[in-house]
Amino acid sequence: MKETLVDIKERRSCRKYTKEPVDCSDLEKVLEAGTYAPTGHGTQSPRMVVVTDAAQLKELSALNGRIWGKDVDPFYGAPAAVFVMADKEAPTPLQDATLVMGNLMLAAHAVGLGSCWINRGKEMFELPEGRAILERWGIDPTRYEGLGICILGHAAEDGIGHAKPRKGDYILYA
Repeated sequence: MKETLVDIKERRSCRKYTKEPVDCSDLEKVLEAGTYAPTGHGTQSPRMVVVTDAAQLKELSALNGRIWGKDVDPFYGAPAAVFVMADKEAPTPLQDATLVMGNLMLAAHAVGLGSCWINRGKEMFELPEGRAILERWGIDPTRYEGLGICILGHAAEDGIGHAKPRKGDYILYA
């Protein structure tokens, strides 16, 4: 329990990565943690799509950046990304997929990887080209919607910031 609490307190978003690829064994551990996220009624409804191919990452990053309205790499050069899809037919689709994202990021920290939640997954896969990508991946775009993108890699120097002090009114007792 002690290590879990330490990981929760120490994990921060990484926004700068080395070019070193993510080791397959570390990636499998992170993905396995995602499969153990709680889901409503135990449905295990979310789907994760792992992308490590540089050309595909570039295409997906460009699409995400276009939605963001910025000419930057919103994936910060990460060598891997996990696209977490929410099953719209599940009783709790957004909650389920959000918990998967949390598990992925905590597990990444536990194995020594940097991670960051990238937004605009929903908007990406609502576009015609995004729907085509889902179909290419074998995902039904009428059933699944993008929730978040967990980018993964080895943190570069200055890639991870420090935690801000916790707010005093974060917890209220009634």
